[in-house]
Amino acid sequence: MERPYILHMFTPGKQMSPFDVNMAADAGYQIIVPYCEVGLDGVKGLTQDAIFSRGPKGVARTGIFIGGRSATVAADMLDKAKDSMVKPFVVSLMADPSGAFSTAAAMVACVDAALRKHHGHGLKDQRVVVLGGTGPVGRVAGVLAALSGAQALLSSREGDEAAEAAARDTGQRFGVTLHGVSGRGHDAVRASIGEADVVLGCAAAGVQVVSVEDLAVAKRLKVAADVNAVPPEGIAGVGVMDDAVPLKGTSAVGIGALAIGNVKYQTQHRLLVQMRDAEKPVVLSFREAFAAARAFLEEKP
Repeated sequence: MERPYILHMFTPGKQMSPFDVNMAADAGYQIIVPYCEVGLDGVKGLTQDAIFSRGPKGVARTGIFIGGRSATVAADMLDKAKDSMVKPFVVSLMADPSGAFSTAAAMVACVDAALRKHHGHGLKDQRVVVLGGTGPVGRVAGVLAALSGAQALLSSREGDEAAEAAARDTGQRFGVTLHGVSGRGHDAVRASIGEADVVLGCAAAGVQVVSVEDLAVAKRLKVAADVNAVPPEGIAGVGVMDDAVPLKGTSAVGIGALAIGNVKYQTQHRLLVQMRDAEKPVVLSFREAFAAARAFLEEKP
């Protein structure tokens, strides 16, 4: 009898995301088992229970997915699971906490593609302001922008101190240089985006962080992208379906939540399928998600 594809799903939260469970099923996993309230100290035991029970052939059809809500905690859990393997008992691993890795990857890939199409260059040397930059999507988007050669600034509605702490901690964890900037109030937002080439809206759903009046000061703006799909728009004038559509009152183009969401969906699906089908074990995080998102966009007509 052919062994089934099994995906073990770890989360520090009280429940695993139904979205991720559905995605795993659609990617071809036949048995999907969530493990909730898993701490970092519990990862090794669960991982080794998963690998030693199936034999070298069985581990090829076994995967571990790490969810949660924190980018840094998920990265730590991914590293712990990887370090817990004992050859030849090695399974594929993937982390995507609250979809933050695949969403950030899709967002930054869409922005990079829009810059290349409309300006003939990518993110290198661009000033990127991430509004809602202390959340999981914002932090990872900032990291990916920095890895692409941009000057990335994480903005916080809590002010300079919170933004600088998030930038420092995130940058140290992922080996990049990030900067913090205040997003407390319209004056602070306007000061931060006045010299921005790119603005990424990663704030909470239903919260507008950039108004029409705010946009008026962003004279250098080339691309504005927003992951908020709940009215009002996170960035005024950026419709959820917009895919590099001219943004009224500016010289920029806007990329909306559903345009980004389509790329996010394709990215996560491709990574799950890659993990399931891999002949040799793979470890998939936001870097691999970014590569998958860019590959998908390059295939679009």
